[in-house]
Formats: sequence, structure tokens, C-alpha cells
Amino acid sequence: MFFRGSNKSKINWREIANENDLANLLVLSNDLPCLIFKHSTRCSISTMAKSRLERNWEVDINLAPYYLDLLNHREISDKIAMQFNVVHQSPQVLLISKEKCEYNSSHNEISFSKIKEKIL
Repeated sequence: MFFRGSNKSKINWREIANENDLANLLVLSNDLPCLIFKHSTRCSISTMAKSRLERNWEVDINLAPYYLDLLNHREISDKIAMQFNVVHQSPQVLLISKEKCEYNSSHNEISFSKIKEKIL
């Protein structure tokens, strides 16, 4: 499922709502880097990080953006933490390439420019 995060968003988010969505992301990551944004809809820091990412996003970047709603899918977040050997945080971004986490960041450290550096 694709959806826009807001009217100002340049990101066509792909939702992670179950293990099948995560499995599809892993397959895609062999051909295209994938970004997972783990978001708590009740957290103002998470909302700010998401907004900043959406404002700075470049539509022509070669990156598939995925969105995980932590309040509704915490079990998937736990699976992601275990699978990629990262500590669960919120908000958090993970850059997945070739089925491995190449970069992760959280809270105010989430930056499109840092993500972009990792994929170029």
C-alpha cells in the first residue's frame, strides 16, 4: 500500500504492516536500497523527524521509502531490531541494502543528507 505522509510530503511511503511486507522489502533491497522509518504517531520528536525527512526528500533519489507505525505494529519493529541487530528506537531510520542494515539513526540525528551520503 502506498500513501502520502502529508500534503507537503514528497515521499511515496510503502507501509510495513506485516512480516510479508518486511520480506518484500528484503527482496527489493537486493536491487534498490530501502529506507525504513519507524514512527510513533504519539511522539512529537518522531513527528518532527518525519516532517524534516519529508521536507528534504529528493524525489529522484534511488531509494525505496518504507514506513512502520510502531503503535500498530510493534511486533514488526521488534523483528526488525532482531533481524538487523539494532537497538529499537523511535523514531528511527534504517538503510537496508542487500538484506543488511548499512546505516541506522534515531531521534534528532535523522537527516536526509546523512542518508543520501550513505547511498551515493
